[in-house]
Amino acid sequence: RWIYGAIAIRRRVEDPMDQTQLQSLIERNEIIDVFNRYAAGVDRRDRDLYRSCFCDEIRVEVGDGVSKNCPADEWVEQAFRALSGFQATQHIITNHMVELDGNRARGSAYLQAQHFGPESTLTVHGSYENELVRSEAGWRIHKLRLAIISAGSR
Repeated sequence: RWIYGAIAIRRRVEDPMDQTQLQSLIERNEIIDVFNRYAAGVDRRDRDLYRSCFCDEIRVEVGDGVSKNCPADEWVEQAFRALSGFQATQHIITNHMVELDGNRARGSAYLQAQHFGPESTLTVHGSYENELVRSEAGWRIHKLRLAIISAGSR
């Protein structure tokens, strides 16, 4: 079941929220926090924060160019090398949807990312369709999928 926003679990105002509903909202918030750490880790160039979003082994599917299974540490290094040519970035991730299934979840969201270079700005629009698993350390991305809708420089 997809959970959209804080009002996703329909109930009358006077009805008490049961523990299952409360736990669903907590888990939804934790998964959205993974998306937020992902963006903040990239934009702040904080490798540890970015790495904290992933399982040790991940599947990465980005646009039409990257599709592979790899250790998360390898992906983090590859991502930060790709960003090294930009002076700054700003990743805006919105419209989160979360589908919970026990210790697994799907999280989707829209992306607008600005990559500021010395002479131009690359703008990427896309959507994430990530698969996450619950670990002892919390929710982590097991499969990172970024579908690019458009990308261009100005």
